Amino acid sequence: MLAIDNLSVDYGAIRALHGVSLAVPERGIVTLIGSNGAGKSTTLRAVSGLVRPRAGAITYAGERIDALPPSDIVARGLCHVPEGRMVFANLTVHENLLMGAYLQRDREAIRRERDYVLGVFPRLAEREKQLAGTLSGGEQQMLAIGRALMGRPKFLMLDEPSLGIAPLLVKAIFRQIVAINRERGITILLVEQNANLALEIAGEGFVLETGRVILHDAAAALRADPQVRSAYLGG
Repeated sequence: MLAIDNLSVDYGAIRALHGVSLAVPERGIVTLIGSNGAGKSTTLRAVSGLVRPRAGAITYAGERIDALPPSDIVARGLCHVPEGRMVFANLTVHENLLMGAYLQRDREAIRRERDYVLGVFPRLAEREKQLAGTLSGGEQQMLAIGRALMGRPKFLMLDEPSLGIAPLLVKAIFRQIVAINRERGITILLVEQNANLALEIAGEGFVLETGRVILHDAAAALRADPQVRSAYLGG
């Protein structure tokens, strides 16, 4: 569903990605793992049009998208949940969800999506009238994912969904990521510091190091790989 071919991205004089190539199958869950600064978030930002590649191609559902503005990419069903959640702190939970549906025109469809999101994340139903800035980190992460789901995505990119969240809520969020993939058939590209957890739910993974893909394999094989275990899985 997504193919990245020989992608290079620069930030000024600094090369962040060096010829990255990867593919994400339709309805799959693929994870990118690697240390801080490896280029994981930059890869997602390039796919969603927030940074422009210096070289390479990004193809989504058979169409080149690397020259499209972010709004056109979202309209094609590719949504990005950024690191740090980026909820609208001064809007309520309900208003944040409606912001995710800004491209939708069918009110009944918007209502159905809202009901689905509140079913996936019942805590949001309890806090629908609450300002997003007053939610816990885990609740804000649920809201950020829910806001993306309101756009009825076919492809969802998640950047560090476990960052700064209590372990119990992390497990709940990851259970719902799997449920979203299975129930709705939404393809997922996941960037996650918790490599153990990411490889547990993914079908395959790519390991990035200093802007390059150094390993690609089935998730189970990566979990058993001595190099991966030593560097990213705590031995």
